[in-house]
Amino acid sequence: MVENPKYLIVDTGVLPDVFLRVVQAKKLLAQGQAKNASEASRMAGISRSAFYKYKDCVHQYHSRMSDNIVTINATLADEPGVLSNLMALLYSQGGNILTINQNIPVDSVAPVSISLRTDGLSCTEDELLEQAASLAGVVDVKIISGQ
Repeated sequence: MVENPKYLIVDTGVLPDVFLRVVQAKKLLAQGQAKNASEASRMAGISRSAFYKYKDCVHQYHSRMSDNIVTINATLADEPGVLSNLMALLYSQGGNILTINQNIPVDSVAPVSISLRTDGLSCTEDELLEQAASLAGVVDVKIISGQ
């Protein structure tokens, strides 16, 4: 017996419009532009029942999203403003920070892991690392995944 695949990637051009509108309604809710499912459905131009029927089954696919995400591992001096300066650098170069995990300092240094989207960077990843390494208080910095 042949099993049907659980997931398919389908060109939106051949799908009924309701699926795109469900994605739009979910985005409105997630971004706080709609207060509830009823309002999001109305704003997206679909019925509330259509929204509830498909909301858990329709998701937007970003084909290159994982290609544009890197994780940076840094060791920072336990001094005020070091992490803030690193975040400011990543922001100023067009990085979109997704997660930050800083551990408690030991021996006056704190390990930090930062995941960021790099598709908006105004420099190369290597240049970004060089700039980060030159910041006061940054002991070590490297890309550990995504490159």
